[in-house]
Amino acid sequence: MNHSLQKLQERIGCQFQNEKLLRQAMTHSSYANEHRMDKLSCNERLEFLGDAVLEVISSDFLYQLYPEKPEGELTKIRASIVCEPTLAYCAGQIGLGSYLLLGRGEDATGGRERNSVVSDAMEALIGAIYLDGGFASAKEFIHRFILNDIEHKQLFYDSKTTLQELVQASFEESLEYEILKEEGPDHNKVFEVRAMVGGREIGRGSGRTKKAAEAMAAYRGILKLREDVCI
Repeated sequence: MNHSLQKLQERIGCQFQNEKLLRQAMTHSSYANEHRMDKLSCNERLEFLGDAVLEVISSDFLYQLYPEKPEGELTKIRASIVCEPTLAYCAGQIGLGSYLLLGRGEDATGGRERNSVVSDAMEALIGAIYLDGGFASAKEFIHRFILNDIEHKQLFYDSKTTLQELVQASFEESLEYEILKEEGPDHNKVFEVRAMVGGREIGRGSGRTKKAAEAMAAYRGILKLREDVCI
């Protein structure tokens, strides 16, 4: 096991018995292709498994947490937790992108910070933990790193809609988004956006798409408004 993957195990508090599973979970298809590895040696199969494990554990968690909520509401909450942006956010909390094995091209074009790449790796990591340590180990990891602070994760998932509703209920001015910066080449852009109400900035965010940057700005705007007006 190389040094960086040992650091990852320390970061997540999980020591693998079969370290090959962890390496596979961190192996992107671009790396496997570039190194002429077997097509099954990348993390796609583990991602498939981890997705299913995450759905079962998150469903059980929400079923127990919200005994009065109907199926439709539980489905919506689960979607906010297991969607690509939220999983990428969770992956960012543990710096997962820095441990990925990527092909040179994928690495050069910002793959370590791309939502689709790191969210898939998060699911692959769950799959690897499940195979290595069983259901209990996977459940512990998911509860610690994904199902923590779910109120904020729900806000993050639907931040633009939630902010729009808050602004309409509390202000006469309209909500607007302004692009502050757009940097990098076309294949690897970073946008910085601020959310404005009546010419006043209430939140700022950055992302690899305008939509992602606006969502982060909206999320921070929600937190700001709640703090200011006790919504």
